[in-house]
Amino acid sequence: MMGRAKFILAALAALVVSSCGIYSFSGTSIQPDVNTVTINFFEYKAVKVNPTLSNDLTEALKTKFRQMTRLEQVEMDGDLELSGEVTGYSVSMGSVTADEIAASNKLTITVKVSFTNRKHPEDDFTDQSFSGYSEYDSTQSLDAVEATLTAEIVEKIVEDIFNASVAQW
Repeated sequence: MMGRAKFILAALAALVVSSCGIYSFSGTSIQPDVNTVTINFFEYKAVKVNPTLSNDLTEALKTKFRQMTRLEQVEMDGDLELSGEVTGYSVSMGSVTADEIAASNKLTITVKVSFTNRKHPEDDFTDQSFSGYSEYDSTQSLDAVEATLTAEIVEKIVEDIFNASVAQW
């Protein structure tokens, strides 16, 4: 009898949580009247060129929203809208050995993002900067590790943008 009562209590709790419409188990806090999202192409404005980065970032954001929200993606005028640009793509020295020689290098990507919530403008932000980096051994060339590092960094930046826009962490 006690097990049945716990089950009913858990079912009621799940019903209450899911019926409020704002919070979800994916960690998002999207209001129930928000149904669509527009994710614009992120233009490339960094000095050092990576020809696929803009497309990779844009598609990763679309995938994240498709997997983690119930929102329909529309080409324009979504209830939510993300736009931005890649503003930085650079390699710098990471850690240094005792002989003052670079032991590692660091690839850093910076993105400037604007978020518009047409239903709840208090959630908007403009030109917020997001960046991520990954280090690699200085004995390797950037060409050898660039694709892997870029994918890691894009994943982190997409997570940060997602959290700032719809998870509001």
